[in-house]
Amino acid sequence: MESILSNYIRAVMSRATYTAAADGSTYGEIPGFEKVSARADTLEQCRHDLVESLEEWIFSRVTRQLPVPIIDGIQLPTKEMM
Repeated sequence: MESILSNYIRAVMSRATYTAAADGSTYGEIPGFEKVSARADTLEQCRHDLVESLEEWIFSRVTRQLPVPIIDGIQLPTKEMM
């Protein structure tokens, strides 16, 4: 059984955009998720790093009880919801 968090991350990552940089690296970001970005030598590594950046962003928001956007109908539980 997949967790809500896994489903949320997958939904958010489906919105990621990637750009090839002049130096051959790949830059990735997720529109609407400020400061969630990554740059790596390969697209695969960029995706991996972008997931890590997103996970850190989610952890930071949840621990400070800040809102996390609802994506594709998926809402992460907060302390207030429990």
